[in-house]
Amino acid sequence: MSPRRSGSNQVATIIMVVADVMAVIIGLWILMYLLDANRANDLVILIRDVAGWLAGWSHDLFTFDEAWARVVAGYGLAALVYLFVGHAVAGRLRRHG
Repeated sequence: MSPRRSGSNQVATIIMVVADVMAVIIGLWILMYLLDANRANDLVILIRDVAGWLAGWSHDLFTFDEAWARVVAGYGLAALVYLFVGHAVAGRLRRHG
């Protein structure tokens, strides 16, 4: 394996891991919201804030009547986009690296 190829694989792995972590944080917030986690807990606040920042572009995208549906759809969309884009970019790097 050439050094360039190895470097591309490492970058691809990093991109995938970052995308996965972002999606997990958003998914964790969705789960905490649905399970009515204690909103005064420091961990819940941290996860909510980070997920809100990561999904800032999508968390208010939908206007369902039910708050839980807005959270699942808006935040879930962000998680799926991060997973799809992150893995697509990583796959492309691996193929063309």
